Amino acid sequence: MTLDKRLGQRFLPYGANYLDWDDMSELRHAVEHGVLFRYQTETESVASRLERRVARELGAGHVLAVHNCTEALRLALVSTRPRVGDVVYIPAVTFVAVAGAVLSTGLVPVPVDVDDTFSLDASLLPEDAQRVIVAHMEGTVAPLPEGVPYVIEDAAQALGARFPDGRRAGTRGYAGTFSFHHNKVLTSGEGGLLVTQDPRAWAVMRCYHDHGSARQPGRYPTWDEDAYYGENLVTSEEVAAVQLQQFRHLEEILAGLERHYAIAVRELPDRPDVELMARSAGDAKTSIRFRLESRELRDAAVARLTERSIANWTLGKYLLPEHPVLKGRRSLYADGFPWNLGADQPRGISRDGFARTRDLLDRTLCLPLSPELPEADQVVAVKAVRQALESL
Repeated sequence: MTLDKRLGQRFLPYGANYLDWDDMSELRHAVEHGVLFRYQTETESVASRLERRVARELGAGHVLAVHNCTEALRLALVSTRPRVGDVVYIPAVTFVAVAGAVLSTGLVPVPVDVDDTFSLDASLLPEDAQRVIVAHMEGTVAPLPEGVPYVIEDAAQALGARFPDGRRAGTRGYAGTFSFHHNKVLTSGEGGLLVTQDPRAWAVMRCYHDHGSARQPGRYPTWDEDAYYGENLVTSEEVAAVQLQQFRHLEEILAGLERHYAIAVRELPDRPDVELMARSAGDAKTSIRFRLESRELRDAAVARLTERSIANWTLGKYLLPEHPVLKGRRSLYADGFPWNLGADQPRGISRDGFARTRDLLDRTLCLPLSPELPEADQVVAVKAVRQALESL
């Protein structure tokens, strides 16, 4: 692939560039042994090795590998032993999967407005809030609300990021969730992780994710005497093997993102109408984000970058109060479940009906960073962006 192509529309994002057959020893082992179900072997499964490595690298007490981050969110919510129809406060700006996880668990999502970094504004939460999901959007580490019994961190886009105290994103709340979707820091196409420091919560999560019982390797199936119903959310050995390979490159990818971001801060133009949204030291710097003076200037920048084959995206699609599922309280159930249980709940919490947030989203522009590129090529990529923005 030519350098011009790599600096333009990205062929592969982040971890996908580090996929390598020569580095797939765990995948070869699983295939050669013909065992792709994690509980079929009496020896340590690949999935268990993955969970052990994640616990060590993230500083998490307990880790569970699942199919995707949405399932991880649902597991975290179920483990809180909620009542059907309980409210879960979620960020007004995040991917719709967060609301979907809440709804599919029989709970009611209430979007809460965000601050200038698009992190949930905890000052708007009611004093009696019991369950809150905080999303670390675009790798930005969001502050966690205090005094809430169940704070779930959606770290799907922030694997490897750190809080100011050094702890990893996803490990400070009641539970943390991560994604291995194609566009995330690390990838296995799909895949998810759930972490918690609470052993009792983990025991519930582990049982629920495999039909309500704690399976014993090599003794499948077995049923616990106190089994309750659950679902099949168990990951497979081949997916866990790819994720293990990816984890070997986590620090390398984070360092490459840091380097590219530092170049961008140093090299990008100083225009009063194009503000670089600063990142904190611990953020996973998956993108450069700009806030432009107007929607019209933002749209002009999108057009100019696109015509020069420079990848970019906007964030308007993440405003949940305007998503059809939340705006129309849509449901496949005839009685509107679970929306019908929260008819008296607010449709959202905002000081101005989300007007300020709409304006911020309308003026925000994001561009990916490329950790796999050597420094010289990262400089070339930043200069291409600078030239495009200076030509507006």
